[in-house]
Amino acid sequence: MLVVIGEFRIPLEHAEEALAAMAPVITASRAEPGCLSYAYAEDVLEKGLFRVSEAWESREALRAHFASDHMRAWQQERAAFGMSDRRVVAYEVTDEELL
Repeated sequence: MLVVIGEFRIPLEHAEEALAAMAPVITASRAEPGCLSYAYAEDVLEKGLFRVSEAWESREALRAHFASDHMRAWQQERAAFGMSDRRVVAYEVTDEELL
């Protein structure tokens, strides 16, 4: 399993428009084969800072996700919104523990 954690910034003047554009990306991503979870969340204390949280069954599923039509469209949209400071990292998970 791969866990993807990250963050990015959207300028406040584009945040509402970006939120509306994120919804269909999240819906489409959650429907992809191999997607275990997929979420974006705006930071409570820092408006315009968004956290990314994803889980994928395999590296192949994650590769297919990045090659999907909705992700290609989102890449163009987010650039138009002025996305910055994007840092997204995938971690391979070999074990889990319920906390």
